[in-house]
Amino acid sequence: MFKKIFSSKDKKSLDKGLEKTKTSFFSKLSKAVAGKSKVDDEVLDELEEVLITSDVGVDTTLKIIERIEKRVAKDKYLGTSELNKILREEIAGLLAEQEKETSIEFNPENTKPYVIMVVGVNGVGKTTTIGKLAHKFKNEGKKVMLGAADTFRAAAVDQLQIWADRVGIPIVKQKMGSDPASVVFDTLQSAKAHDIDIVLIDTAGRLHNKINLMNELSKIKKVMKKIVPEAPHEILLVLDGSTGQNAFEQAKQFTKATDVNALAVTKLDGTAKGGVVIGISDQFNIPVKYIGVGEKIEDLQEFDKFEFVDSFFKE
Repeated sequence: MFKKIFSSKDKKSLDKGLEKTKTSFFSKLSKAVAGKSKVDDEVLDELEEVLITSDVGVDTTLKIIERIEKRVAKDKYLGTSELNKILREEIAGLLAEQEKETSIEFNPENTKPYVIMVVGVNGVGKTTTIGKLAHKFKNEGKKVMLGAADTFRAAAVDQLQIWADRVGIPIVKQKMGSDPASVVFDTLQSAKAHDIDIVLIDTAGRLHNKINLMNELSKIKKVMKKIVPEAPHEILLVLDGSTGQNAFEQAKQFTKATDVNALAVTKLDGTAKGGVVIGISDQFNIPVKYIGVGEKIEDLQEFDKFEFVDSFFKE
C-alpha cells in the first residue's frame, strides 16, 4: 500500500495536539510503577486502571493487557523501565491488526462527484471539519462543493456559508426548515452540472430520536442515489474526542442509524482524553480517517496510527 509521507510540520502539530493526553498518561503510569522494578500482576492491574482512566476503553484495555501478559510469560523478567516501549509496540501491533485500506482513491471517471455525507451530533465540530476538509481537497486541486442539509439550525447554514466563503467554493442551501433531502437533490444536480469532484454534505445532528434520524438519513441517501447511483461514497461520522467515553456511545448510536464507513475525531488538542482514538480504532470496524489536533485550518490531519502511537509514547 502506498503510504503518504508524514511531514515534519504535521508531526509537530500532532505532538503538540497530544501533549495534554501524554502528560496525563505518563504521570499516571509513573505513579503506577513507582518503586517497582519488574512487571508483575500488581503492575499489570495498575496499568489496566491507567489505560481505562485514559479513555482507551475497557475492551481495548483488556486486549492490551493480555498481549503484555503473554510477553511477560515469554520473557520471564521484564523491567518496568521497558514498559513504555512494550506498550508502544503492543498498541501499534493491535491497531495494525485492525488496519484496513482507508485512503480515498479519487477516480474522476468513475466517481464524479465523489459524495461525502457528514454525520454527528451538534457541537462535535462537524461544520468545522467539513470546512477544513474542503480546504484540504481544494489545495489538492479538486473542485469542491458544499451542501447545507442541516436545515434545522439557522446557525448551521450560516457557519457552512462562512466556510464556503473562506475556502472560496460554492455552497447549495435553502431556507431554514426546508426538506434536507431536497437540498441534497439540488446540491448533487448542481455538482453534476458544474463538473465538481467532491461534494461534502452537512446533515442535522440530533440524537434524541434515533428513529427520526435513521429515517432522515435513509431518505437523504435514497435521493442521492437518484442522481449519483453509488452515493454516498463515504459516510463520515465526526466525534468529539474531548468527551471521552461519550464518543464511544455516539459512535454506537450512529453506526446503528446509518452505514458509517469513516470516522473523524476532533478536539484532541484541548483534552487529556486522546486515548479514546486507540479504543475507537480498535472497537469499531471503521477506520479513523482524520483527527483534529488544533484550531488552525491545516490542523485536521489524516490519521496515521503509527505516527499517533509514536507521538503518544514519545518520551
